[in-house]
Amino acid sequence: MKCRWLVAAACASVLLGASLEAAESSAANVIERYDLQEADTPVKERKGWRKPKRILVGGMGSRLGAELKAAAPEVEFIVAGTPEAKAKIASIDATIGVCDAETLSAGKAIQWIQLVTAGVENCVAIPAIKERNILVTNMQRIAGPIIAEHVIAMTLALTRGLDVYIPAQAQGQWISRLPPGRATTVDGKTMLVVGLGGIGSEVAQRAHALGMKVTATRNSGRTGPDFVSYVGLSDELPKLAAEADFVVNTAPLTPQTKGIFDAAFFGKMKPTAYFINIARGGSVVTSDLVDALNNKKIAGAALDVTDPEPLPAGHPLWKAPNLIITPHVSADSDLGSGAPLAVVRENLQRYSAGGKMLSVVDVTRGY
Repeated sequence: MKCRWLVAAACASVLLGASLEAAESSAANVIERYDLQEADTPVKERKGWRKPKRILVGGMGSRLGAELKAAAPEVEFIVAGTPEAKAKIASIDATIGVCDAETLSAGKAIQWIQLVTAGVENCVAIPAIKERNILVTNMQRIAGPIIAEHVIAMTLALTRGLDVYIPAQAQGQWISRLPPGRATTVDGKTMLVVGLGGIGSEVAQRAHALGMKVTATRNSGRTGPDFVSYVGLSDELPKLAAEADFVVNTAPLTPQTKGIFDAAFFGKMKPTAYFINIARGGSVVTSDLVDALNNKKIAGAALDVTDPEPLPAGHPLWKAPNLIITPHVSADSDLGSGAPLAVVRENLQRYSAGGKMLSVVDVTRGY
């Protein structure tokens, strides 16, 4: 197994990890486990498709050298940011883990972008994506189970006052009682999931298992799994928020979702309700959330994403009451890169063969 085109440090990681994760990360297992969606038509029917000869790789993609070469031995993989990449950019057919305006401007032949993240807002905002009808695929649903566990952890931490007890422990303080209303149960409470996609469905399933009533909103229609009692459209968000004890944002950041959690929204929530955001900070008007927390318009919040991000020292959010902040880590786990690798590898094989791609992004909707 040769890795001469990889950065040296990454090569050892790939060689070690590939065999350990192989059994769990076959394409068939990953597709079934995460309910990945296959495109309706083969990619060879897209205007401009051709069998790729050169693919630019970056980010996680640059650490998958041996696996990618095995999936498409006829393709030349070039690591982004190297002199070779700059010299050959005009002849690049596709990218893995790279999507920026500079690359697309220089790489006029690029027809496919495989992202190694679920979030696509920065990529699809580049005008060339729509202008050139570039195919974009991503990691939608892959991190759903992990992020859903993070949501449940945040939910229970808030209802059991861990945001109070853990700092007290660090100071050697024994706090015998939480402030009134902070010690609550989740059984029988209502959780509203905003954006019932892959992540949202995983959150809803776990909340239902804890005895919660789950409602949700989605743009694509009112259908949903059995464990969601009601699925509303986006215009029903204020009404559903007023009935919820927990509001969880799992929606992608689009022009329609930017800033939707504002003063008017928090004013609709119960003063005993909690707001949890693991999607994108830009969906929240941060100053309005700070005001809602400081003035007890809501009971508390938990954020894995913020606006701005990283959250600078001295920002008012750091001192807001009843708030838990984690630094955009909800997708981190001990599971390794087996599932993402399987998606990249499978899509690479499908694209090279002109087949039906997995997890195609609707660049018009932005997810």
